[in-house]
Amino acid sequence: MFARFGRAIVLNPWKVIAVWLVLLVGSFFAPSLADQVSTDQASFLPSRYESVQAQQVAERAFGQGDGASATIVVKRGDGQPLGTADTDRVNQLAQTIQGAGIDRVGAAVTGPQAVSPNKLVQLVNISLTGPPADPVLGDAVVSIRDKAKSTLQGSGLSYAVTGDVALLVDNQDAFDTALLVVSIVTLALVVGLLLIIYRSPVAAFLPVVVVGVVSAVSSAVITLFVKAFGMQVDQSLLTILTVVLYGVGTDYIVFLLFRYRERLRAGDAPKNALATAVSRVGEVIASAAAAIVIAFGALLLAVFGGFRSLGPGLAIGVVVMAIAAVTLVPAIVSLIGPKVFWPSKSWQRTPRGSVFQRLGRFTGRRPAVVALASGGVMVALALGVFGLKVDYDQVAQLPANTESARALDDLKTGFPAGALNPTTVYVRADNGQRLDPATLTGYAQALAQVPGVGSLMPASDGSPAAVSSDGAVAQINLLLNTSPYSTAALDLAGDDLRQVAHDQAPAGTTALVGGVSSVFADIRDANNRDLLVIFPVAGVLIAVILGLLLRSIVAPVYLMIAVGLGFMATLGATVLAFQGIGGRSGLSFSLPIILYLFVVAIGTDYNILMIARLREEARAGNDPRTAASLAIQHAGPSVAAAGLILAGTFTSMLFAGVSFLTEMGFAVSVGIVLSAFIMSLFLVPGITALLGHAAWWPGHGDATRADSSATPAGASPSESAATAAH
Repeated sequence: MFARFGRAIVLNPWKVIAVWLVLLVGSFFAPSLADQVSTDQASFLPSRYESVQAQQVAERAFGQGDGASATIVVKRGDGQPLGTADTDRVNQLAQTIQGAGIDRVGAAVTGPQAVSPNKLVQLVNISLTGPPADPVLGDAVVSIRDKAKSTLQGSGLSYAVTGDVALLVDNQDAFDTALLVVSIVTLALVVGLLLIIYRSPVAAFLPVVVVGVVSAVSSAVITLFVKAFGMQVDQSLLTILTVVLYGVGTDYIVFLLFRYRERLRAGDAPKNALATAVSRVGEVIASAAAAIVIAFGALLLAVFGGFRSLGPGLAIGVVVMAIAAVTLVPAIVSLIGPKVFWPSKSWQRTPRGSVFQRLGRFTGRRPAVVALASGGVMVALALGVFGLKVDYDQVAQLPANTESARALDDLKTGFPAGALNPTTVYVRADNGQRLDPATLTGYAQALAQVPGVGSLMPASDGSPAAVSSDGAVAQINLLLNTSPYSTAALDLAGDDLRQVAHDQAPAGTTALVGGVSSVFADIRDANNRDLLVIFPVAGVLIAVILGLLLRSIVAPVYLMIAVGLGFMATLGATVLAFQGIGGRSGLSFSLPIILYLFVVAIGTDYNILMIARLREEARAGNDPRTAASLAIQHAGPSVAAAGLILAGTFTSMLFAGVSFLTEMGFAVSVGIVLSAFIMSLFLVPGITALLGHAAWWPGHGDATRADSSATPAGASPSESAATAAH
């Protein structure tokens, strides 16, 4: 099929390019993908979770999503305690903001109760109307910051605005900056590495052009998809999609160009060489893309919407990129011909005595040594997994120089860690009757006695609970002793506090625990469930793809075992780097599942390329050890080049300035290096050579083909073609 397809593309390049130009122009008229982004983590949870139900109660009873607010943290610039003149100036600030007429801004409250016991900090608590992720509230925070700056100017007081909305604003700014930085660094790395590999500006900039077209088209398709199905988009998708398209797209282009150059060296005419390259590499690209799409598609099984929203977007991007790799790229190369390698002349001669020839010969002679050594490296790194700790602190992801992060540091100098984000218990009368104030007071005091709860946060009227206008719902705010994102806070809000809240709720009422700690306790439960479901499903489906490609049961089994070991080694190396050397408390909660999908899916690309070449060499009549030697010699350079480029693109995320993206950039880069340079180049050929014909059981994937019968033993298909041509 791919043989006919390759010839059709090569012979009709202008028609193919015209189709892509139409798609590119059409993408300019599609809605923007950035407009579909949601930064509210709670919005990604299903409604069956208690924190979401609590938020719904808050919206109905109090007209706000679980208490959207902003907090101004004020202190003296010289670090001394606040005096009377200072507190008067802060009171003036609260009055100024409340009277400024800022859209969605309600009461701005401060006073003696808002001054810390050590008098180092005073708070101005500002109520906002609407859910935290509402863009209008983001604009309100910007206005609040402007008013605070002008009001406190020259007073000797410093300020910083934080709170749920301010954190979202700063988080979005950080991700926008990360996207720009990652895009620039990725572009520079891809072009630079390709210049080194091909010594040709044409080959170096070809992926830039193609990925630019694919990025525009795929973003339009993703936007139409999410709008059609009413899905939300996690803010990390834009950054991850950019890296995936550059990385995967460059990989596929490298696969094609290496095979094209190989056929030119074998003496084929340029168009025949390109058609043959498409026919041989097309199956590899299709299988590799299918593996990635299935892995990303498995995210649709996730309960947590943040994961689920990534799946279709990344899968669509990879599908569009794979189609471009076997249509647009060959069409462009068909018009350029061998000048795609200009000004280098290396495509005209086959290198002799290369590193990959020596590695191939060594693997062919000593496959057991190679398999044990490469497997041992990954097992040693995998031991680091036993030290893995998971971190749900979203604030820690932000760069330390953001205003929200600075405000939190200032807040901790005078108040408990949980003061900014109280854990809220909502009490709702089941029959709609008014709640008894005395009963609510006793209930609130009982909640305050739960170990881990620091104190009650009184309502604006000084009572222990704020009551809705109809008297049927009460809101009790509790300040925890620890950071609301800490493991202890999540354990408390998701377990002990909920148990007490439910058991001691007044008769005829229902109690629900909300707040950020409750939200992330539910996200943790959803994440744990998703890991147990997505990992095996993605692994089994990728194994099925490999089985269909190779017509074998044995090869997919050891390939997936190798990929699983690669994942464990990558995660272990990341734990050692960030928790061990870096001293972090844990890795971001979403890293394991994202890492699994990238290492399993993209790492499988290299396994597919190598195992396909092993099969091809075996079909040419070579014995298993010779086939392994020749496969490394001929497929090794493209695997190494693709792995180097893909690892380089993810390395760009180290410059993002966002903790999660930094962890992801390091982890995926390490995972790709292990997949390409350890697993695909050594472990897989070594095991395949040891197993011999048994690797292809129960099929006959290594059976000599009729069209390869003339190939002498010990010669690769490319070498035999070159011999025939000369």
